[in-house]
Amino acid sequence: MSAAGLERPQLVSHVQQALSYTLFDCKWVPRSARLLCLGSAARGTGLLQLYELRGGRLALLREIEKAKPIKCGTFGATSLQQRYLATGDFGGNLNIWNLEVPEIPVYSVKGHKEIINSIDGVGGLGIGEGAPEIVTGSRDGTVKVWDPRQKDTPVANMEPVQGESKRDCWTVTFGNAYNQEERVVCAGYDNGDIKLFDLKTMSLRWETNIKNGVCSLEFDRKDVNMNKLVATSLEGKFHVFDMRTQHPTKGFASVSEKAQKSTIWQVRHLPQNRDIFMTSGGAGSLHLWKYEYPAQRSKKDSEGAEMGVAGSVSLLQNVTLSTQPISSLDWSPDKKGLCVCGAFDQTVRVLIVTKLNKV
Repeated sequence: MSAAGLERPQLVSHVQQALSYTLFDCKWVPRSARLLCLGSAARGTGLLQLYELRGGRLALLREIEKAKPIKCGTFGATSLQQRYLATGDFGGNLNIWNLEVPEIPVYSVKGHKEIINSIDGVGGLGIGEGAPEIVTGSRDGTVKVWDPRQKDTPVANMEPVQGESKRDCWTVTFGNAYNQEERVVCAGYDNGDIKLFDLKTMSLRWETNIKNGVCSLEFDRKDVNMNKLVATSLEGKFHVFDMRTQHPTKGFASVSEKAQKSTIWQVRHLPQNRDIFMTSGGAGSLHLWKYEYPAQRSKKDSEGAEMGVAGSVSLLQNVTLSTQPISSLDWSPDKKGLCVCGAFDQTVRVLIVTKLNKV
């Protein structure tokens, strides 16, 4: 093995736990050794399980059953004191739960006509400035932004204009929340559309199409000036957009990488180093990537307008864990290199990624 090979991060499977239900999302509980599994029981109800990592095993602390299968969750919209969980379910409901007393939601709204596919939060947990907002994206084609302090009505509603066919929204994410005024939402759709909504001006700031369903979107950090955005797709490709410089006609520069033959379900940036990110795939694999910036991030075109310059991505490590797709992925915000992933083989796995300081 080469000296360089010895320094590469390793993806070590630490614990795996078989589940008796379909797992849709898994999340670390901030400032704890606990994680949540969200999904659907065989009889069509929703399940929420809270586990604690104890040495080499996961101890089940609590199991809560709800009326509708739970598709997605986020802690991003509440403070560390609260650590409330917001969830989106198959009935189109947005609920916020206090996990200490999970019987009745602290906030609930029938947000969409159909399943909520994706949810993200900002303004809590020290993530981003401004209001503690939640964004939901649904099969009904709409993207809505909610402020839990305001009952029943969204503070923003991005829906197809009249005459435009509705597209299934698969993924939503917040970004650019670096002061009280600025904030964007990025949404990805089943036909490859990516739309960037500016919540300050309530307008569509940019759109593009990556020719294949957009499975996952994430900014490298929510609480800084927009820097990078990763979009993953149905056919094994991902795109990294440099969001620093927007050209008037060409938009944002990007680099794309064919990671594997099957769907890339998720992308998650390492909280402690935003130039490292992990993708999870339909073939049951995880890929760890590093983004390298170009020597100059922008240049002038022939008309003198600034345009961005994309960098490059390199594969640090990959591992195959399952014969089924790994559909959910979350890094621990507290312990560098600790991550959890959930797959359709009804197993949740905790991994330790080593040597992240060396890359």
